[in-house]
Amino acid sequence: MPLIDRLEARLGRFAIPGLLQAIAILQLFTLLIFMFLSVEARKPYEDFLLLKPDLIVQGQLWRLFTYVFIPNSSLFFAVIGAMFMMWLGRGLDEAWGAFRVNLYVIGGMISLALGAIFFGYEANAMWLYLTALFAFASVYPNEEILLFFILPVKIKWVAIFTAAMLGLSVISSPFAIVPIFFALLNYLITFGPSFIQGQLHSARTASRRARFEQSADGAAFFHQCKVCGKTEVDDRSLDFRVNDDGDEICSSCRKLV
Repeated sequence: MPLIDRLEARLGRFAIPGLLQAIAILQLFTLLIFMFLSVEARKPYEDFLLLKPDLIVQGQLWRLFTYVFIPNSSLFFAVIGAMFMMWLGRGLDEAWGAFRVNLYVIGGMISLALGAIFFGYEANAMWLYLTALFAFASVYPNEEILLFFILPVKIKWVAIFTAAMLGLSVISSPFAIVPIFFALLNYLITFGPSFIQGQLHSARTASRRARFEQSADGAAFFHQCKVCGKTEVDDRSLDFRVNDDGDEICSSCRKLV
């Protein structure tokens, strides 16, 4: 059983259902409070929630999480952002379940905070939006949203455009790579291995196909067992399957595993 399944079996009951939706609601609640305060009166409350690495080191550990509750200063964008996060959260909950969403979100928040402690940058809820967006786009790449409430756009193009903007920000300010890396570390850990495995499998398949197509020898083969080395030329009755590591295993060897 994979490690994450064992963790879910033991700790799944402690997961917070609809975590991203809850964060979005708390952002709206914070916004409601801020609306009744002047800019000067609002600043101390906002400072109390901000991710400030020097104060975290002094023991103000709540800042590891409370920075995501700070809404956008614009009422319009704060409400739209909260609605968007709720939509992303519902989709990820359906795909992963509460425990995996909790692990992804809280792991990302801790990663970003640790990076802030070591490198001294400050952070806000924007990074949570980004990591949720990239995860959603990887799970539902062809899901459509209405851009500006008018233009239907697939979420994968929104994510690609956002990634391009992050790339441009790194070009203009190279230090930006540090918060970007720590903010998206949970995404890299979650989707990186499967992406690399898929690319390696595609490369192996392309290599075998090229070898098969270019060979003029009648004994050319396309499949070869990783265990025994036999090919479909050696035994036409063999059936080949690709395992989780991307290696082909013949039907005879699969019976022995």
